[in-house]
Amino acid sequence: MGIMEHNPASSEQPDDALSGRMGRIVRLTLADTVYRDLKEILLSGRAAPGERFTLRGLATAIGTSPMPVREAVSRLAAENALEVLPNRAVRVPLMPRVRFEELRLIRIQLEGLAATTAAANATEEDIAEVARFERLFAAEREKRKPDGAAAMRYNKDLHFALYRAARLPTLLQMIEGLWLQIGPVLNLDFQAGPDRVRQGEAHVHHEALVAALKAHDPDAARAALVSDIWSAGDFILSRGILPD
Repeated sequence: MGIMEHNPASSEQPDDALSGRMGRIVRLTLADTVYRDLKEILLSGRAAPGERFTLRGLATAIGTSPMPVREAVSRLAAENALEVLPNRAVRVPLMPRVRFEELRLIRIQLEGLAATTAAANATEEDIAEVARFERLFAAEREKRKPDGAAAMRYNKDLHFALYRAARLPTLLQMIEGLWLQIGPVLNLDFQAGPDRVRQGEAHVHHEALVAALKAHDPDAARAALVSDIWSAGDFILSRGILPD
């Protein structure tokens, strides 16, 4: 009888503990999903420097409770991708000119290494993936009124298809961290207007990059990638809208 009396208590406790753990799993999984979605917005330049949100507004837009949004925002703030302001607002950080120039130099080294390695090791499938985004970008550029947001997305997808082809996970993670900070600033390039998408040099560098991959030419791949980063940076700096 003692055993029978003890069993309900012992079985009830694990059920309660399991229920608690399941609740945490669901919450964390949802927070991971929100984090991934917010990260994609930043990486693809769909949010501009200085743009503000509220936790409640983000939660409403995403269709979830504030808790997973708060967790995702905290992670992104720790990665210098977002700022949490005293009034619970969330802001995409402003990018001082000197910091932009510093990040550009770092990007050239890290992303240049990825391009070099990818050119040496890329498979036919890797090259086809980069070429697919190059064609999508080119097709958007040829439109009478190109969509700057679409151009930014194809540009980001092309770059990361290239970086994944290097098969250096740690390097890819480092590059992603840089893009979380630099992505919103690229908004100042492609969103400058349809003429910028049509008249910019990005398509030239993209074509050269695909050609270098097909030829498995590491030096040419790095040169095309560096030219792409440098020319986009020069245009953004020329606009004179980054704070000193």
